[in-house]
Amino acid sequence: MKALKIGDLIAKVPIIQGGMGIGVSRSSLAAAVSRAGGIGVISGVQIGYDEKDFEYNPLRANLSALRSHIIKAKENSNKGIIGVNLMVAMNYYEEHVKEAISSGVDLIISGAGLPIKLPSLIKGSKVKIAPIVSTAKACSVILKMWDKKDKTTADLIIVEGPKAGGHLGYKKSELENIDSINYDKEFVDILKITKAYSVKYNKEIPVVAAGGIFSADDVLKYINLGASGVQVGTKFVATYECDASYEFKQTYINSIKDNINLVVSPVGMPGRAIHNKFIERNSISSPKITKCYNCLIPCNPKTTPYCISEALINAVKGDVDNGLLFCGENAYKVDKLSSVDEVIRELTSKL
Repeated sequence: MKALKIGDLIAKVPIIQGGMGIGVSRSSLAAAVSRAGGIGVISGVQIGYDEKDFEYNPLRANLSALRSHIIKAKENSNKGIIGVNLMVAMNYYEEHVKEAISSGVDLIISGAGLPIKLPSLIKGSKVKIAPIVSTAKACSVILKMWDKKDKTTADLIIVEGPKAGGHLGYKKSELENIDSINYDKEFVDILKITKAYSVKYNKEIPVVAAGGIFSADDVLKYINLGASGVQVGTKFVATYECDASYEFKQTYINSIKDNINLVVSPVGMPGRAIHNKFIERNSISSPKITKCYNCLIPCNPKTTPYCISEALINAVKGDVDNGLLFCGENAYKVDKLSSVDEVIRELTSKL
């Protein structure tokens, strides 16, 4: 098995655990994946949802929680690699990036928009940066911008396909005709684009496949296609170490293929979730928004059908009938709780 090298960071196992918010991947899951030799990733989206001051000062709560979870994950990672996933669409994105850097994070992964300012924000630090892209066009745009504006390039590229969970980098019409999306071609094209910047900056830029990767065969396929590693989210939810509630994990275990559907989140982005009573109710009528957590830039509390923060917080706490349950396309294949070590052994069994 070939290690995943990101500059001077070396993961013995070429598996990155996907960042899952709100609260699904925090220090417990990230540290466990890191201890097992992979790269553990904390989601920074509303990470402080259970802090005592979250209701009246969510920014302070989130920055405090981000720091404490990064520090805790690093302490429990056996000197492994800890990353944080920060959405560009977050309000106070820059503040979260700076807090992550000062807290000692190794890697910042950023998608849900173009992370144009990320190189300038990490300047002077040893933190590695990785954009999430879904197309060769998006990859080209980001790398050209970073090259021209900051005279630098990415340390890692994550290519997220249409089978991923949560918010997706595709139009809803594209996802409804998912077979028309040639992810493998986009991946190969991104390898070619990245190679040019590797040569220019005299550094290896690993490219990682993501979205719908569930089995050892999936991992082997993308390694053979040229990937340096893979990112996996859904499979790590049903682990003992995952930070979500037992009830949240059980929704994955109990799900069936027909219950995993596309939804349009309140911020207008399509995503994938487990169909439940919450989605049914909101397809009929929309509750009045009584509290805004100021989480995502595109969200307008006056017009949004429901509060996405409240829905995701309910879900992670275990109130699954009143929560939004994001998941990947293969969540229905999860049939039991496992340990992180078991999941990683299974994923890498053919490498």
